[in-house]
Amino acid sequence: MVIAENMESSEEARGIDAAMTLEMGKCIATFSQRPCISIILPTYNSNLSWLKEAISSVQKQIYSNWQLCIADDASTDPALKEYLASLESEDSRITLTFRANNGHISLASNSAIESAQGEWIAFLDHDDILAVDALFWVVFAINEKREARLIYSDEDKIDERGRKKHPYFKPDWNRRLFYSHNLITHLAVYHANLIRQVGGLRKGFEGAQDYDLALRCIEHISPEQIYHIPRVLYSWRIHAESTSKTAEAKPYAMLAGERALNQHFQRLGLGAKAELQGRGYRIHYSLPDTKPTVTIIIPTRNGLHYLEKAVSSIVSKTRYAGYGILIVDNGSDDEDTLAYLQRICAEPNVDVLREDREFNFSAINNRAVDLVSSDIIALLNNDVEVISPHWLEEMAGLALQPDVGAVGARLWYPDDTLQHGGIVLGLDIFAEHAHKGICRGDPGYVDRAIVAQEFSAVTAACLVVERAKYFEVGGLDEKNLKIAYNDIDFCLRLREMGYRNVWTPHAEMYHHESVSRGEDNTPDKWGRFQRELAYMQERWGYIAHNDPSYNPNLTLDSPNFGLAWPPRFSCL
Repeated sequence: MVIAENMESSEEARGIDAAMTLEMGKCIATFSQRPCISIILPTYNSNLSWLKEAISSVQKQIYSNWQLCIADDASTDPALKEYLASLESEDSRITLTFRANNGHISLASNSAIESAQGEWIAFLDHDDILAVDALFWVVFAINEKREARLIYSDEDKIDERGRKKHPYFKPDWNRRLFYSHNLITHLAVYHANLIRQVGGLRKGFEGAQDYDLALRCIEHISPEQIYHIPRVLYSWRIHAESTSKTAEAKPYAMLAGERALNQHFQRLGLGAKAELQGRGYRIHYSLPDTKPTVTIIIPTRNGLHYLEKAVSSIVSKTRYAGYGILIVDNGSDDEDTLAYLQRICAEPNVDVLREDREFNFSAINNRAVDLVSSDIIALLNNDVEVISPHWLEEMAGLALQPDVGAVGARLWYPDDTLQHGGIVLGLDIFAEHAHKGICRGDPGYVDRAIVAQEFSAVTAACLVVERAKYFEVGGLDEKNLKIAYNDIDFCLRLREMGYRNVWTPHAEMYHHESVSRGEDNTPDKWGRFQRELAYMQERWGYIAHNDPSYNPNLTLDSPNFGLAWPPRFSCL
């Protein structure tokens, strides 16, 4: 397996040759919309060699209906000013603005925006590079997705020697990942009216001015108007002082991003607070003054060693007030287990429900949810062990958000390798846990193993959801999915209803996976599993190989975000 972060990317590798350029030209001729795209490029004492590369990358675009709006922010380098002055006479599509006073990147960008005549506005830093087909794919998207108002692409890095590396193959629009780090970054293209509606870039957010802009723009559009192009169309320049090298190079940028997030939450009236943690942000969601009630539902059959550890860890470590535990005993016959259940149900916040039916995970949980009246349901396996004391505050705070469906936790194997980091569809025979098997401390692909984000599904080994939403989608499917895949199907039905499922690394547990029911290692169990798999493939096959939380440039052969070659889309 090749890890995507370590792969070089180039136009040659992506097949952008003379023949493909010709095909793209033919495609452009068929577009019903061929808008002018104004590219905003602020400069200040720029490295002349890198600036020339940036401008050349615009001039080489296969799609030629562009305007390059350069605003120089009172540079003191005479060679740079002389070069800039020569550009307008060489290419009529280039517009120059020379600012009398230095105002930094936000004000310089706004000066460039003032000269923009295009229907769409893109941003290019003075030391970065556009892929030759960047604007082609942007206009392709504009024609395919007429409602789009904000378009972003994948990106990579280019070092001081011109070598491209570290591509970031992004998911489709993912609000919680965007709150964790600036998912949009580059290439970002906005409808010009949207930019003007929010008043352009704001002074005081330098270093995170693009993050602040995106946060303000998404307040005025719907998620359906945000479109992701899963292609590397932009290369960040890596050098000693660039944000693209490390967050530590510009710590003020990360702090500005924290302020931008918190002002965004204030404008939305959202009880949330962003906190800078390392290279990303953690969002703390406020709970109501009267905390919602929670029922933790734990199905079990025998397995006293694990059950006792699970309940003990909940009781001793959980700091959330107002929860109760409902243990659903599915026919235990071990005397020690039965004696424990008899004792534990005497505790004030623990109940035991006896269910002697044939094991049907979906039906057992549905029955339990029917019997309780709490605001929030926490489905928990009997083989988990709480690690983080505030796991329930974290998960409940997310579950109460109006657009959130199910919330999943970060689950570790006892050897501190990752068991659950969200679920990616299309991996393995139908789905697999993201980053499965990585070691504690490993941030994963572009930090995606350590930040909250949306996934298509999360595991019911620890799943928190509002009870009303549980009923809204009909609970777990006890007819077609008695044991396997019921959690994935449940999450996909939530998503189909418009909710988003969120995985958080800030609620942690150990998981001793499937110790009660065991593995599917008998003919009857294997036959049942195959029927459930066939049902999932028929019901959800259309999305299984195009998971919006993943990327068609990433492999389906392993859960560790390796590179897919070739990618799962056509060149044109």
